[in-house]
Amino acid sequence: MADTLSTISPRETRAQRQVDALLEREGIRRDAHIDYTCGIFDDDWRLIATGSCYKNTIRCLAVSGEHQGEGLLNRVVSHLTQVQFERGNSHVFLYTKPKSARFFGDLGFSEIARVEGRVVFMENRRGGFAAYLRALERAPQDGCAAVVMNANPFTLGHRRLVETAAARHPFVHLFLLSEEAGPIPFAVRRRLVQEGIAGLDNVLLHDSGPYIISSATFPSYFLKGEDDAIRAHAALDIAVFAQIAAALGITTRFVGDEPTSRVTALYNEVMARDLPAHGVDCIIIPRLAVNGRTVSASTVRQAIHDGAPDSVADMLPESTRRYFASAEAKPVVRAIRAMDDPKHY
Repeated sequence: MADTLSTISPRETRAQRQVDALLEREGIRRDAHIDYTCGIFDDDWRLIATGSCYKNTIRCLAVSGEHQGEGLLNRVVSHLTQVQFERGNSHVFLYTKPKSARFFGDLGFSEIARVEGRVVFMENRRGGFAAYLRALERAPQDGCAAVVMNANPFTLGHRRLVETAAARHPFVHLFLLSEEAGPIPFAVRRRLVQEGIAGLDNVLLHDSGPYIISSATFPSYFLKGEDDAIRAHAALDIAVFAQIAAALGITTRFVGDEPTSRVTALYNEVMARDLPAHGVDCIIIPRLAVNGRTVSASTVRQAIHDGAPDSVADMLPESTRRYFASAEAKPVVRAIRAMDDPKHY
C-alpha cells in the first residue's frame, strides 16, 4: 500500500478533522500551541500518522493503532526534525509519555528529566543539558537562593521578591525566562531586570535558556484535565530545577503568591510539597501591595492595554516607568493594546 507524507495546512478542514479524530483515538487531545502539522495518508487519503511543532518543540505525535510497527512515527519525527532544521532550530525538544521515551532515544533524543507515569522531556543534543549546567556561573559559596521570573514587565513586586531572597541568603541566582512568549522582547525584559535589581550586589542574573520550562511551551495535550496539566508542568519544572540547584548549591527557591491565579496557586502547591525532597526549601512570599492594590505584571499590562499607564505607575520602579514613557516602547505599547487578553497569553 502506498502512503504519502504531507504538510497539513490550518485551512484544510477535512485533514484537520482527521488529525483531531486520530489524536482522540490514541488518547491525545489537540495542543493549543501548534504552528506546523504534518500527516501520513494511505492510498485512500485517510490519515494514519501525524505530528506537529511549536517553536523548537515536537508534539502531538500519533499513529493509528492498526498501523503501529510500520515505522510511520520514525518518518514523522524525521520530517519534523528536518522542518526544525530549516527553521534554524538545530536544538530540538520533545515531550512524550514515559512508555515512548526509549523509542525516541533510538531516534537520537536524550532524556533531560521525567515525571514518572506522566511525561518525559527530551532533546536531540546529547549532553546539551549537562553543557548548560557547566556553563552556569557559580556563586562563591553554597547555601544560595534562587528566583525564577518572566518579568513582563519588571515591577516593584519582582524587586521585593529578589530583595527578600538577597537579604536572607549570601547569594541569589535569578533566572529570567528567555523564551519570546509575550509582548515585551526578551532583550528589553532582561535590561529592565538588570536595571531593576541595581544595588543588589549578591544577585546573579541568568538566562533560563530552554531548560526552565514556560507554560507556553509545556504540552498539556496528553494529560486529562487542566489541573493535571498544571501539576505535571510544575513537577517537570521541579525535576529540571533540582538538577540546576544541585549544580549551583541552591538550597532555597523563593516564589511569589498570586491570590487571583489558580494556575500559580497549584504550581506553588506542588513546589512547596516536592522541592524539599530534592534538598530545596520553597518559600512563598506574599505579593507586594501598594496603595491597597496587589502589584502584578498582568495588572500593569491591562492598564497599558486600557490606555491608563499612569494608574499603575506606583507599581513600577523608575527604570520600567522610564522605558514605557520612551519612544523605544511605542511598538510594545501598540502590541499590548492590540491584545485580546493582555492579562494572559
